[in-house]
Amino acid sequence: MTAPLGPRAHRTYDAVIVGGGHNGLVAAAYLARAGRSVLVLERLDHTGGAAVSTRPFAGVDARLSRYSYLVSLLPKKIVRDLGLDFRVRARTVSSYTPAERDGRPTGLLVGGGERRTREAFARLTGSDHEYRAWQRFYGMTGRVAQRVFPTLTEPLPTREELRRRLDDEEAWRMLFEEPIGVAVEQHFADDLVRGVVLTDALIGTFADAHDPSLKQNRCFLYHVIGGGTGAWDVPVGGMGALTDALADAARAAGAVLATGHEALRIATDGRTAEVAFRTADGEGTVAARHVLVNASPQALADLTGDAPPSPAEGAQLKVNMLLKRLPRLRDSSVDPREAFAGTFHIAEGYEQLATAHAQAAAGDLPAAPPSEIYCHSLTDPSILGPALAEQGYQTLTLFGLHTPARLFERDNDAVREELLKATLAQLDAHLAEPLAECLATDAEGWPCIEARTPLDLERDLGLPGGNIFHRELSWPHAQDGTGRWGVETRHANVLLCGAGAVRGGGVSGVPGHNAAMAVLEDGPAESLPS
Repeated sequence: MTAPLGPRAHRTYDAVIVGGGHNGLVAAAYLARAGRSVLVLERLDHTGGAAVSTRPFAGVDARLSRYSYLVSLLPKKIVRDLGLDFRVRARTVSSYTPAERDGRPTGLLVGGGERRTREAFARLTGSDHEYRAWQRFYGMTGRVAQRVFPTLTEPLPTREELRRRLDDEEAWRMLFEEPIGVAVEQHFADDLVRGVVLTDALIGTFADAHDPSLKQNRCFLYHVIGGGTGAWDVPVGGMGALTDALADAARAAGAVLATGHEALRIATDGRTAEVAFRTADGEGTVAARHVLVNASPQALADLTGDAPPSPAEGAQLKVNMLLKRLPRLRDSSVDPREAFAGTFHIAEGYEQLATAHAQAAAGDLPAAPPSEIYCHSLTDPSILGPALAEQGYQTLTLFGLHTPARLFERDNDAVREELLKATLAQLDAHLAEPLAECLATDAEGWPCIEARTPLDLERDLGLPGGNIFHRELSWPHAQDGTGRWGVETRHANVLLCGAGAVRGGGVSGVPGHNAAMAVLEDGPAESLPS
């Protein structure tokens, strides 16, 4: 619903939040529950941002998490604090990676119990060496997660404070000081196992395992610390269930959510601010003590008139599918219901990932595009209508790697189709039947499949360059200019609460929580002139 703000309305709020994505809704709920008057301005006709559930296929009763799709970084603290009616469900399998060894189809299934996982490693690699290395390595990351994750909703620690809290010099060196490729190569010998480990460093991040910038390390860190365990869970009801619950919590606490209201400018003297906005009926302004921007750093600069940051670039392909049935695998030892329940890795061997990165860096589409798939409906059938569920329909979500936005600039539509065809060919190579034969059709007879490139995400969601993190992920500790909470800007009463904040990225609510804490620390609400 569009809130009743007229085109020339001039009202005052303790906080105006620009952007109704999940972080903005978290901030709105916290501040409204603390007694602050809150207005959320959302450009689209709905809240939720990238964390939404939609029915993308005409006449088909399936609600897919269209953009973001799994939950790991959302602290239980936020769910408890805001009283959210929201649950996640663990996947029964961590991952399955198909392979061909000695001319026969095989693969690595991680999950289903320790004994079964150990046997899967031995069957693939011929010994227990890789499994023991796997246990040691992820035992280390698990200890890191237990120590680092709780700090995300605290004031930023210094680098040395975080290092002391970690209390593991070997882990610190592997994760914070040298390229993650060094640790992967030291711990593991099998190319496929190395690739499975490395993928967590490359989700939405265009980098090589040995990139000296360590941006791949930062991506890896955020992917293994979630919830203090590193587990990636399925949102019950789809990702929109979270943002719907957040919107309900914000409204119940008194926040005004104004959809169809696009913020145009922010004028501030550091103590009070004025936000200009546009609706279908015209333009208006609203005054606030604080403005929280749940958008990218680029959008923040546009709103305030500041110098823009370096351009961001996304590097992923997102594909949503609905199937009449799961396809059979060439590796007949694995039930497709298990293989697709976790993360199904495709063309993600260690050398394949390096080759794909090098080809994309040279301006070409990867010849063997790497990607990973999972089936939401195996863990949470509630996203399917009763008739579809009864007939055995299933969803598939595919996330492709190493496809930077620059590759699509010559012809987004043509390159999208070329990449989708090549990506599905890599999957088909491990299937006993073509995926196309399993695809459902919509009410108009079209196959139920849609693909989104970085340029599509930039157009549809305002993500800069299609970057799902808004910019490169940051270390979860203070650096020059990061402020106390990692949400501060050069304007004292303007905060960045989107994914581009320090400790942002992913569906976490952390920047929203931290921006709200920064506002509340700034003192009690003060009356502003009407």
